[in-house]
Amino acid sequence: MLHGESVTLRPATDADVPALAAVRAKPEVHQWWRGGSDLAAEVARELADPDGGKLVIQYEGRAIGLIQWHEEEDPDYRHAGIDIYLDPSVRGRGLGGDAVRTLARHLFDDHGHHRITIDPAASNAAAIRCYEKVGFRPVGVMRRYERAADGTWHDGLLMDLLADELTGPAGTS
Repeated sequence: MLHGESVTLRPATDADVPALAAVRAKPEVHQWWRGGSDLAAEVARELADPDGGKLVIQYEGRAIGLIQWHEEEDPDYRHAGIDIYLDPSVRGRGLGGDAVRTLARHLFDDHGHHRITIDPAASNAAAIRCYEKVGFRPVGVMRRYERAADGTWHDGLLMDLLADELTGPAGTS
């Protein structure tokens, strides 16, 4: 379990599937984290995938989202990547930044990474602002990076964070 200023990150379990699927179904999340007609089954499949870590973001005793990470193990390219979704009902309180900062600190301090990447949609201004507050910097635009529900391709923004660029409170991991 990892503790930030306001959030706790804990390993996701099958019991979290209904709450996470409900968050994913909200239009403000679904536009970035699409899925099939059965989001509960999709979330369950994602949680069962052994690659990377999947952590529930908990705030005031309830699951408000998911943050996940993966590692590139090749020693010449070693780094970690993060992805996150958060219930829109709790946005604007700094909880997303707290979760990203807490996981980033864990990946730097406990896993020995020196660099972390994140890749929001280039048009997701709120996510980009959140990540910049933690210290992420834009690296470049990945053109036609992801397919939208209507079949068109949209750009992604590659951002990265070096260990000495992490900003904000230390937390209590």
